Amino acid sequence: MGPRQLVCLGRVLLKRSKVLVLDEGTASVDTVTDNLIQQTLRHHFSDCSVITIAHRITSVLDSDKVLLLNQGLIEDYDSPTRLLENKSSSLAQLVAEYTMRSNTSFE
Repeated sequence: MGPRQLVCLGRVLLKRSKVLVLDEGTASVDTVTDNLIQQTLRHHFSDCSVITIAHRITSVLDSDKVLLLNQGLIEDYDSPTRLLENKSSSLAQLVAEYTMRSNTSFE
């Protein structure tokens, strides 16, 4: 599925849509490719609305707003910066858990 997703993202870049919805758009690619895709999206879609549905935390940390759902209910909604400052937020707890597991820092 990874190559297919990359082709779809390439088409989106050529079309220049004002709204982009990514439903697990980078789920089937490795972390390096995911980072490259995220940088490309930030560069080419900075004046667009991008809705990202993702399980990979790094895919949403530079978003303007994050909406975190748990069993269909809203747990968090704010900027990633504010949510990460609030250590009791679900996003902050997920990032802390991810950081512990992978020895990666998001600072």
